[in-house]
Formats: sequence, C-alpha cells, structure tokens
Amino acid sequence: MDETSSPSTTTPSPKQDGILKRVLEEMGLISMYVSSRDVKLLCLQRFVRMFAYGISTLILVAYLDALKIPKTEIGLFMTLTLVGDICISFFLTLFADALGRRATLALGAILMSASGVVFALFGTYWVLLIAAVVGVISPSGNEIGPFKAIEESIVAQLTDPRKRSDVYAWYSLLGLVGAACGCMTCGWVLQYLTEMLQWDIIRAYRAIYVGYAILGLFKLTLTALLSHSVESEKKQQQNRARDDERRPLLEGSVQANPPPKGGLRWLFPDVSKESVPVVITLCLLFALDSFGSGLAPLSWITYYFKYQFNIEEGKLGSIFFVTQTIAGASLIVASSLAKRFGNVNTMAFTHFPSQIFRALLGVPSDVHLALVFLILNSSTQAMDTGPRSAFLATIVLPAERTAVMGTVNVVKTTAQSLGPILTGFLVERNLFWVSFACSGGLKAAYDLGLLAFFKEKEKERERAERLRIQQEEEEER
Repeated sequence: MDETSSPSTTTPSPKQDGILKRVLEEMGLISMYVSSRDVKLLCLQRFVRMFAYGISTLILVAYLDALKIPKTEIGLFMTLTLVGDICISFFLTLFADALGRRATLALGAILMSASGVVFALFGTYWVLLIAAVVGVISPSGNEIGPFKAIEESIVAQLTDPRKRSDVYAWYSLLGLVGAACGCMTCGWVLQYLTEMLQWDIIRAYRAIYVGYAILGLFKLTLTALLSHSVESEKKQQQNRARDDERRPLLEGSVQANPPPKGGLRWLFPDVSKESVPVVITLCLLFALDSFGSGLAPLSWITYYFKYQFNIEEGKLGSIFFVTQTIAGASLIVASSLAKRFGNVNTMAFTHFPSQIFRALLGVPSDVHLALVFLILNSSTQAMDTGPRSAFLATIVLPAERTAVMGTVNVVKTTAQSLGPILTGFLVERNLFWVSFACSGGLKAAYDLGLLAFFKEKEKERERAERLRIQQEEEEER
C-alpha cells in the first residue's frame, strides 16, 4: 500500500507544474536560464560594476566636501566628470564593433580601476578631476562609461527577441541590486573604520576607493572570460553582405550590397536614413529625462539626507540599500507588464508617478515624511529601465544597435552633465528643494512625450521584427 501511494504524495501534479512554470516565465527566470553563458557573464559584470558605483556614489560628494572643496566647485567637478565620460563613451562605442567589443569593455575596466587608484592616493582637486574625467567615476550612481551600450547591444544580438524584455529586466535588476549592496556595504564599512578603528574620515574614504579599484580589476577578469560570440557580425564575418541584416526592419525593401569602405571609414557604423528621425526624437526625449536626473543625482540625494537630517553613514547606506532594492524588485513587475501592454506604455505609466514624489523630496522638514517620499519615488522610478532597453533594441536596425545605443547614452550624459553644476549653485544658496522640483517636472514631461511620439511606432517595429523572425525560420527550412 505504501509503495503505491508514495508516488502520488511526492510527484507534483501537472497543474502544479503548470502554475510553477507560469510563475517562472512571468518572472523571466526561464528566459535567463536558457540564455547563453556570455549573457550571464554580462549580467554578473553589471552587478560588479554597479556595486562599485554604489560605494562611490555614497561618499563622492562627502569626500570632496571633507577635502574643503566649495559646493559650487563640487557641482563643476561632477559636470566635468560627465563631460569626460561623453567624449570617452562616444569614441569607444562608435568604434566598438570594429575594434572589438571585448577589447573596448576591457579598456573601460582598466580606466575604472585606474580612477580608483588615483582617488585613493591623491586629494588635490585638479588631480581628482583629471582622474574622474579621463577614467570612470560615476557622479550620479547611474551608468557611466561605454559599458551599458555595448553590453545591451550584445544582449540583443544573443537573445531571442521574444525573451529580450525578460533578460533586460534581470540585467537592470542586477545593476540596481549591485548599487544597493554597494551603498549599504560602503556605509557600514565607513562606520566601522571611523568608529571602531578610529580612522579619520578622509583615510576611510580613500580605503573605499581602493576597493573600487579592485572591483575594476575583477570586472576586467570577467571581460576576459567572454567568448568571441559577443563580437559584432561585422567583426566575425567581415565579408558578409549587410543587406540581409538591414532588410527586416525596413519591411522587406531590397537593396544592393554596399561597396566596401576604404581607409578609416570601415571603423564607422552604417546608419540608415530611416533610423535618423527616430534616433533624433529619442535623443531629444532622453536628453530631457537625463537633464532632470542631473539636477538631483543620487550622490546629491545622499548628501542631502546626510546633512539635512544628520543621518550617520551606516544607516544612510541601509536606507539606500532598501530604496535601490525596491527599485530593482519593481523591474520584474515591469517585465510582466511590458509583455501585456507594450514597452512604451509600461515606460510612461510606471515612471510618471514616481516623478511626482521626486519633485516633493525637498519639501518635508520631517525625516520620516522625506523617507516616505524617497521610498515612493524608488518604487516605480526604475520600472522603465528594462522596457526601454528592449524598446531601443527593437526600434533600430541590428547593425546599428551599438552605435545608436552609444549615441543615445552620450546625449543622455551630455544633458545630465548640465545638471550638477546648477544643483551645486542652488545648494550653496540653500535651495535644494528647487532642484528636486525641477528634476521631477522635467522627467514627468519626458514620460508624456514618449507616449505621444512612440506609442504607435513601437507597434510598427514589432510587426517588422516578427516578420524578420518568420523569414529567418523559413530560410532555415
């Protein structure tokens, strides 16, 4: 009797299996499981990189302030850092497909590590500024450098279009969790160094940047483990005709093979005329959003809570660990919403509410109410991240992805670089609330503009993408 009854008690029913599979599919875990080894390595790289950005973001403004640098100059420092990132990112992403994506990612990791070494050894304003401009230091807690555009292009190349939103969601989630862990780790390590070991605060800050440099070297190791599959089609097969790759999103238009480019022109990507107006509109909207982000970057927000409410480093790190974790968890919900309502609708309708609370961050004089607004802002502010990456991967031609994503990131960084210097000017005059209000208002305007310009355009490109998949399946048969 026991032998016949035991299977029924241990074997899950088909209905239970179906429910479990459905849950895993909704969470995107099945898409991640079947993704390639390179995609998993890229996700791990993003976690490590954002962990490093998280530990730097918590202390960057405080470190410069401890060095007796005026707040206006701190704002200028952050602006010039972003300007340097613009130049380096534009150059590296423009030529990444031709020079090699792995080589470009490796160079970025070396620059990241070098910046950490300089910040750990020197305290002179101009030396630190040069290291931040030439190297990779995130003044905002967001992505900086050439990494994201190249990695997203690789993910799009190696992932089935139907699974992209899931993979991008987890890619973004790991980044936010990494930044959250970095903030919390930095806060408690600082508190241990200053209270238990009695280190002075500048020495403790420099110890953090030693860790930043080590993380850069770890990221370099992960880059070396990537396979040749991450390289562009052009890099893998220099003589392959381009029209097969261009045809799908042009909805079947037939073009002759372009003549080979001579001299240094082979380094530059081909960008079609059809993509130009789309890219211009995207750049204008993303510039508006990024300028709003630049007016209230995470490093200034941490500084605001530290000195406005006198919160110690350990608690401050834990607060931003919670907010970043909440933001990361919301990405999984966003992936599920994007499957049902589309990327553009998900981006606009989830991002908009958080900007209202962002605009109100500087109003409360009570720390508890301010923290409520901070958590409400974090709850949906990142929900547009995964759908935005999937949307960009769909809206442009495969051969153009790295260059276009790089260009978009450069435009975003350019717009964002204008914000910190204005914030520094406002903070010097005790007008922090103005920067929060302007930041939330501009980012809300971006949401409305995105909905107006791209709601229908996304549907057209999705139909073209499905046509491409069908054509490829027919050719394989």
